[in-house]
Amino acid sequence: MDETTLPLTELLATDLDDGFTELVRTQAGTVRAVLLRLSGSARDADDLGQETFLRAYSALRGYPPERRGQLQPRAWLLTIAANVWRNHVRTLSRRPGVADGIEVTTIEIPDGSPGPEQLALDGARRARLVAALSGLPDHHRLPVVLRHIGELSYQEVAGILDCPVGTVKAQVSRGLAALRAEPGLAPDRKTYGAAGDTGTAGPAPGGATARTAHEAARTERKEATG
Repeated sequence: MDETTLPLTELLATDLDDGFTELVRTQAGTVRAVLLRLSGSARDADDLGQETFLRAYSALRGYPPERRGQLQPRAWLLTIAANVWRNHVRTLSRRPGVADGIEVTTIEIPDGSPGPEQLALDGARRARLVAALSGLPDHHRLPVVLRHIGELSYQEVAGILDCPVGTVKAQVSRGLAALRAEPGLAPDRKTYGAAGDTGTAGPAPGGATARTAHEAARTERKEATG
């Protein structure tokens, strides 16, 4: 069997350089999408993404093959990305705002509206969504982004944040509630009702909220990887 057909973790265990190349190819879009939503800046997302993969490669070089073969690549990388972002925030004298040139064309948040309605949002509202997400407290923004942009399960987010699953669920719920409360961002609840969510990664059954966020994230990952 050709080595390139090996599962990613097995490839990492048997050939670190080839495995890392595949890791970047398959996960760079997710890492960038998460860092873009956390930082609010396309330039910072690129810089922080590079640092994330540099740290990842350095860590992998120190792991024995058995450990590399047992990794959960996306959750492991996003743990590093979250730490890189938090270190970046600590160096700032103020919370980062929306930078010039930020990509706002695909940002959506879970808000209970059906997909076609979300895709029809005008540019001004999309810009407000970006600003509102950047304005969330870090302890709400990070779990919301990991859950709905990184498409991690609550259990995986809890592992990254080192807190109980129930705490993560509460933080995500409060973060989404804060976003929906922003002027001009609340859905028509009479028409669509409240949004739902589940404890597993991926779109929430019966809820266009998570589906919209996941579709936006997939678009960004596709654009990032070409």
